[in-house]
Amino acid sequence: MPILTPTDYTACIAYLGIVHDRNVTLCSDPQEVLQLDFEGPVGECHAGHTRPSCSRVKLQYPRGTEIGNARQLSVLSVEELGAVASEMGIERIAPEWTGANIVLEGLPDLTQIPPSSRLIFENGTSIVNDMQNGPCKFVAEEIERHFPGKGLAFPAIARIRRGICGWVERPGTLRAGMVARLHVPPTCTWSGAA
Repeated sequence: MPILTPTDYTACIAYLGIVHDRNVTLCSDPQEVLQLDFEGPVGECHAGHTRPSCSRVKLQYPRGTEIGNARQLSVLSVEELGAVASEMGIERIAPEWTGANIVLEGLPDLTQIPPSSRLIFENGTSIVNDMQNGPCKFVAEEIERHFPGKGLAFPAIARIRRGICGWVERPGTLRAGMVARLHVPPTCTWSGAA
């Protein structure tokens, strides 16, 4: 029995990027083509089957513990970047300042799509949503360089509009303008949360 349901929601790729070395900068370099393999975007510093644990999972593992890599790439939306910039009182937030690998246009509330959702592109390439990405101080610092006095507001304003982290389920090549369809798992409320 199929458990994932294709939706009528689609989005178009507006930006592709690679972060080559996060020790140098967390900004991504714009790319015309993004090649994805099972480790993530080829050439991306966040790629790999495993990764050292970080602040996202500090309540689960000591920092630096080797864990499976569900954070191979970062996906954001044009609409959420625009809304955050507007609320911050700045003209724009460039995708590269956020370390984005993919920026999509046309999918409402991207950050809120359910974990385990799939973005399946027209050529069959697919990405699994692990969970929403948390806004970090590094993006705030980058925005501050471009808009002095404004960047530090980013973490609070972008809290539920920072996009998602995910991993590659089916490798392939992505190009600007390609369309992805959202596939969602069943949604329910966990009874233990009451």
